Amino acid sequence: MEFKRCVKESFSVIGKEGSTNDGEGFIQRLWEDANGHFQEVQHLAQKDGDGNLAGIWGAMSDFSHSFRPWENGFTEGLYLAGVEAADGAEAPAGWVKWTIPAYEYLYVKASEDDVFRKVLDYMAEQGLELAGAVHDFNCPAENGQGYMFFPIKKR
Repeated sequence: MEFKRCVKESFSVIGKEGSTNDGEGFIQRLWEDANGHFQEVQHLAQKDGDGNLAGIWGAMSDFSHSFRPWENGFTEGLYLAGVEAADGAEAPAGWVKWTIPAYEYLYVKASEDDVFRKVLDYMAEQGLELAGAVHDFNCPAENGQGYMFFPIKKR
């Protein structure tokens, strides 16, 4: 597993919000809803220099919407299945906008089993702690390659 670091300034995601209180499979249901109605927010999506979507995010937060890690051993919290959007964009009815603060991230490709636990173990070995909630990222410019972003320092 290759560990990389980056700084990502504050950014916005417009998507479908749910929580672990919604029961098993809630994340899959959120993605089905978001993908099935993507045309409603497509015009709000941020694009890169080549015209690709800037990113598809599975953003996470604690229940207070403070972007702290999920609670109770990372088993309880909020999830937003959505697309990176312009900061000034307003979420249409039925959608939610989160503006995620700037962080320095440790990130890895999500290409192995138990990536979350392996990265937390690596962070402990390196003396790093989570500074916020972990996010899933799919890169449209890389044919949807999945990554996990672990915030290690708030900017």
